Amino acid sequence: MLHWSLVITAVVCVTVMAVVGIAAVTREWVPPFGRKRVLRPRLWGVGALMSALGLGLFMFLGPMASHNLAVNLYVPPAGMAVNLAGLGVQALAQRPGRAPRLPPASTTSAS
Repeated sequence: MLHWSLVITAVVCVTVMAVVGIAAVTREWVPPFGRKRVLRPRLWGVGALMSALGLGLFMFLGPMASHNLAVNLYVPPAGMAVNLAGLGVQALAQRPGRAPRLPPASTTSAS
């Protein structure tokens, strides 16, 4: 019983992360707790989607897998790596992007 309650809780958490990531990518919507820090919402959403995917791979093919697969040796660490990469992308979304290059200003004045 405890195993299934943990699985259901994990499914809900990963699903919420994915839905928030999709909302950030498509609508540029960020949850209220992150609105002041996130400068690039689409990039933040991509990071949230990466984290949800990586966490799902890690949990459901690793510790919460109810069957023994040979893939359990390689996929959970790869999922954790994708999760950490997603967190890194989310951290980058809190920094300002590069400023666009502007053409040099003209020194002659129009008369």
